[in-house]
Amino acid sequence: MGQLRQFIEHFKGNVLFSVETEGRRETLLDLLSALKLKPKQIQSLEQAKNEKFSLLVSSLEQGFIIEQSFPVAIIGEANLLGERVQQRSRDKRKTINPDTLVRNLAELKIGQPVVHLDHGVGRYGGLVTLDTGGIKAEYLLLNYANESKLYVPVTSLHLISRYVGGSDESAPLHKLGNEAWAKSRQKAAEKIRDVAAELLDVYAQREAKKGFAFKYDREEFQQFAATFPFEETYDQEMAINAVISDMCQPKAMDRLVCGDVGFGKTEVAMRAAFLAVMNHKQVAVLVPTTLLAQQHYENFKDRFANLPVNVEVLSRFKTAKEQKQILENLAEGKVDILIGTHKLIQSDVKFSDLGLLIIDEEHRFGVGQKEKIKQLRANIDILTLTATPIPRTLNMAMNGIRDLSIISTPPARRLSIKTFVRQNDDLVVREAILREILRGGQVYYLHNDVASIENTAEKLTALVPEARVIVGHGQMRERELERVMSDFYHQRYNVLVCSTIIETGIDVPTANTIIIERADHFGLAQLHQLRGRVRAFTSSGLCLFAYATAKNDDKRC
Repeated sequence: MGQLRQFIEHFKGNVLFSVETEGRRETLLDLLSALKLKPKQIQSLEQAKNEKFSLLVSSLEQGFIIEQSFPVAIIGEANLLGERVQQRSRDKRKTINPDTLVRNLAELKIGQPVVHLDHGVGRYGGLVTLDTGGIKAEYLLLNYANESKLYVPVTSLHLISRYVGGSDESAPLHKLGNEAWAKSRQKAAEKIRDVAAELLDVYAQREAKKGFAFKYDREEFQQFAATFPFEETYDQEMAINAVISDMCQPKAMDRLVCGDVGFGKTEVAMRAAFLAVMNHKQVAVLVPTTLLAQQHYENFKDRFANLPVNVEVLSRFKTAKEQKQILENLAEGKVDILIGTHKLIQSDVKFSDLGLLIIDEEHRFGVGQKEKIKQLRANIDILTLTATPIPRTLNMAMNGIRDLSIISTPPARRLSIKTFVRQNDDLVVREAILREILRGGQVYYLHNDVASIENTAEKLTALVPEARVIVGHGQMRERELERVMSDFYHQRYNVLVCSTIIETGIDVPTANTIIIERADHFGLAQLHQLRGRVRAFTSSGLCLFAYATAKNDDKRC
């Protein structure tokens, strides 16, 4: 801003400031007010000739000077924000409707399990036409156990729904006229009533209690945002704005941010944490694994390095003495952001003034841990981040009980991940590993059996002698696992033979290939999460799902 002041003092012509969006216009006006400048807002370049200082919303990014009888200097966003990466022009598209994404269901297929409200789970047999009493009508044919058939008139389709209790192969097949279905419905109804009563109680408390309304300092917040080394995507910016808006309200926030792995959910959390800390509130970041806690700790530490913010991590990587000291500092208000696993919600953890709880991948926590999280919901702002939301959480968001933001746009520099399903073959594995290490990248080789993981590493070393292979899994000692991950991160090794411990939180920029042994033994949500470990920023990523023996295509992965 000092250079801008000097330029304005020495430039003899008119000055036009250009910004890309209405939101940036308000930000710039705040910045210019510090120089006691109040530019007139204009609609075209022509009008700049008549105003000493003017402001125009346009796509101009870089500034230049128009040499005329009376010169005009145009100053773009890039000139003002310096290292701040410019927001490129985005597609003018409508806001994503979560209902459209969630309810895009395919049509029923013959043999697919369906549920009849009164008779239970059967198999869809197609549409048939029957003549009853001289009147022809269409019916849905449902097949049940013991070759029983049920014909449902199309006028009663409201009684039929898709089976969503698991895979089609594992769906039960009920008997017509049997009491098993009625008992199952009754048991489910009782559980639903218990859960509903508990949820209603929690959210009634939230509505009744007045939350903390965070104060938003635009200039401070924009300075922090400017240190983000990437450009925000459209969805990411919308999520950030929604979170900040929620936090500034007197009602406690409970927002779910749903986005694919690597789509920028962590930056949304960091912006929220910044706002909380600037309001002298403490922040807790709850994560499911120790490695993810360490990853978040390093990222938060780097992001807040130039601010008077104390970031700590509570995990099994810390000694008992270190943990005790952190807890003492936390109770005294000397820790601003505390990151950790379920240890954060244990009874001996006392916050001085907790204002924001960030939960990463809620579905990975156990029942007991979720119970403790529920007790916190009535009092503080909650921000939940996930790539694969649990059905109940998503349903609550869809029905308005919890607020929802979806980040569906990948970062601009992220390349595609090519995914292949292959029968396990040494030649294919060798080719995939060599391809990656020859271009300077790294490989995850997932073998989810600790008992034989060392043998697998030895076989890979013999198969690809060019590779530097290391082993990492959750049963290692804390310090040893930390050393392994550090060595892999710093590229001392280029192949990591590992268990599913890498599922959340391992962020290695040069790891562009993942090979998953016996992929058919994993669930889709887990495969999706594992596939997301591939970064694919510097070069296109490769994901290989390998299975042991040839199987029916419908059963693979």
